[in-house]
Amino acid sequence: MTTGEQQPIQWRSLASAGQVARHAARMIGEAAGRAIEARGRFSLVLAGGTTPRELYRLLAQSDQRWEAWRLYYGDERCLPPDDPGRNSRMVAGTGLAALAGEHHPIPAELGPVAGAAAYAPTVGDALPFDLVLLGVGEDGHTASLFPGHHHPADTLVVPVHDAPKPPPERVSLSVAALAACRRMIVMATGAGKAEALRRWRAGEALPVAEVTAAARGEVSVLMAVPDDSSGIP
Repeated sequence: MTTGEQQPIQWRSLASAGQVARHAARMIGEAAGRAIEARGRFSLVLAGGTTPRELYRLLAQSDQRWEAWRLYYGDERCLPPDDPGRNSRMVAGTGLAALAGEHHPIPAELGPVAGAAAYAPTVGDALPFDLVLLGVGEDGHTASLFPGHHHPADTLVVPVHDAPKPPPERVSLSVAALAACRRMIVMATGAGKAEALRRWRAGEALPVAEVTAAARGEVSVLMAVPDDSSGIP
């Protein structure tokens, strides 16, 4: 449920990346059922990177009311549509994109500025999202919102220049757009994420902390981090 008050983050430590994917798949399936029952559709913002790939495969193999699903993206690299580095290409490879009633990839091939401008009306029409799925980088970034980068607070989709990891040009949903959701799930797997999680828990002003603090709905963090030092039980 979307509320005007920030709810406590629900932290859950799991034994493996596979368990994170399976747990997230169950949560998303349940959220989809509730959303379709209440509003006749389910809007899901997808995360990029390697962590969610198995999740998307699991969802594609599940029994869902696919015609009611609407897929969006939290960010995209400014690469040609058929480039294997694209998030939309990764999702298509899992079979998930072809199942959904609507699939809305970011037109990042237009470049960061034009791509952001073209995607903004699509995002505006979809808000609030039913569920936003995010990852977290080793530097605490999420989507393509990186530490040290600043964007207008009233913008839904932002152009990203000089990203610290390739490619440098990207398009990302803003903090405001990502936060406008009924539920948010953050997935973190691998030993390299332990330090970012520790800094987040310690109150450091990381992008993932800013987005989750602004979220209107429930926030769950699902993590499988070997030798975890984040302080999460």
